[in-house]
Amino acid sequence: MPTPEFVLALRERIGHDLLWMPGVTAVVLDSARTRMLAVRRADDHTWAPVTGIIDPGEEPATAAVREVAEEAGVDCVPLRLLDVRTLPPISYPGGDRAQYLDLCFLCEHTGGEPFPADEENTAARWFPVDRPPPLNGRFREQLALALADDAATQFRT
Repeated sequence: MPTPEFVLALRERIGHDLLWMPGVTAVVLDSARTRMLAVRRADDHTWAPVTGIIDPGEEPATAAVREVAEEAGVDCVPLRLLDVRTLPPISYPGGDRAQYLDLCFLCEHTGGEPFPADEENTAARWFPVDRPPPLNGRFREQLALALADDAATQFRT
């Protein structure tokens, strides 16, 4: 999905200034917890769990489920909040700057087979949890939290 309309409207007012955004990461596992869903991003070709921006007024868990459907074409239910963290500021090619508060959810797959359902990704597929695709440090940490028996949400202080 392209840049959300509400972000474009904000950009008309603030230009390229740093924009604080709430976002979600959805670590989707199958019901046996042996496979994880990952998408290959179209912009930098890296593998990642599904991520996205929370719409104004949208519940974060609802946003995670929506993003999974929009990006990978599968259904899921959120089980718990895994991780809350502030990501470093990012600069986009057009000059826009943003910083995200990331709320990471463990979700369980309930239906559908993954495919790249929008232009944000070039692939979507299952990977064994013990042999995930190459993931950055944040996503490796979040996958480890999803697989841990500890139900406590991780916070940074």
